[in-house]
Amino acid sequence: MSLFRKKEPPVKGYDKEHLEPAIRCSICTGEQVAGFRDRTSGHFEEVALIHNEQELEEFRRRYGIEGEIPKFY
Repeated sequence: MSLFRKKEPPVKGYDKEHLEPAIRCSICTGEQVAGFRDRTSGHFEEVALIHNEQELEEFRRRYGIEGEIPKFY
């Protein structure tokens, strides 16, 4: 038994009525940033830089997101 255990981050919520999860992709560099886009204004709030599939899964788990996340450029 270890004295130091990695704690699971709590599931955070977001306003599902006004915000939708999205991934912004750069055409030039291929950089991907996960976050939430306002449904009315289109404003994008960055939450996490995505380098690999594990980081994308962590973003999904942290915010309780299921299904496909739309990408925009």
